[in-house]
Amino acid sequence: MQVLTIIKIGGNIVDDEQALASFLYAFAKVEGYKILVHGGGKLATKIAEAMGQEQQMVNGRRITDAETLKIVTMVYAGSINKNIVAQLQQYQCNAIGLSGADGNLIKAHQRAVVSAEGVSIDYGFVGDIDEVNIVFIKQLIEQGMSPVIAPITHDSNGQLLNTNADTIAQAIATAMAGTYSTTLIYSFEKAGVLLDTYNEDSVIPIIKPSDYAQLKKQQLIFAGMIPKLDNAFSAIRQGVSKVIIGNAHQLNQLILGKSGTTILND
Repeated sequence: MQVLTIIKIGGNIVDDEQALASFLYAFAKVEGYKILVHGGGKLATKIAEAMGQEQQMVNGRRITDAETLKIVTMVYAGSINKNIVAQLQQYQCNAIGLSGADGNLIKAHQRAVVSAEGVSIDYGFVGDIDEVNIVFIKQLIEQGMSPVIAPITHDSNGQLLNTNADTIAQAIATAMAGTYSTTLIYSFEKAGVLLDTYNEDSVIPIIKPSDYAQLKKQQLIFAGMIPKLDNAFSAIRQGVSKVIIGNAHQLNQLILGKSGTTILND
């Protein structure tokens, strides 16, 4: 079975020109089939604020009204995506930049209004994934292209939706796991899942479901890491061969399982 590596790059790396360039050079050298999923970093917020468009965040998630959707589409699927593609071409990596609407890549539905502690939260034009176009991705990678995917999806009715990049990476990995031996890597600015957020030497090398439950119970996992770990365990349960979380500057070591945090089944 052919190997497929899916890498999600964190927003803090996207925001740093030098860090991003270093990461993309390493990504270009990754052998075999590969896909890069990126978030938006802080650029969308900066542009929105410059345009006088107030941004609302709930539990780290952006409330995406109609005007904000225009901005994130322009920034994520436009400026950031094409900048990444251009840099990868420089390193002889034949990248192709896509949103979820391109080639009917990722279909989603608009998230329903949710209630938490008696408060209703309307996330606006935020999408939850329904389907990944496996055939289209297979055609691209087997023609030697490396898809670079922005976190914008569509609902089949002409509506674009803003969708979490971690979730996109997990959904693609899960969808492709039946065709390829698939590794999913969440790469960001931290060394891995840390017992102490402020101590890069406190990496937890392996986490199994039973470990995860205990860590959450003891409140040893900080809130921002929980959605990423939830996605990681979902991927493992659905046939993804390996999930690793770690530092983008150690990409080669992450792929080899010599760095970061590896997610395993019990």
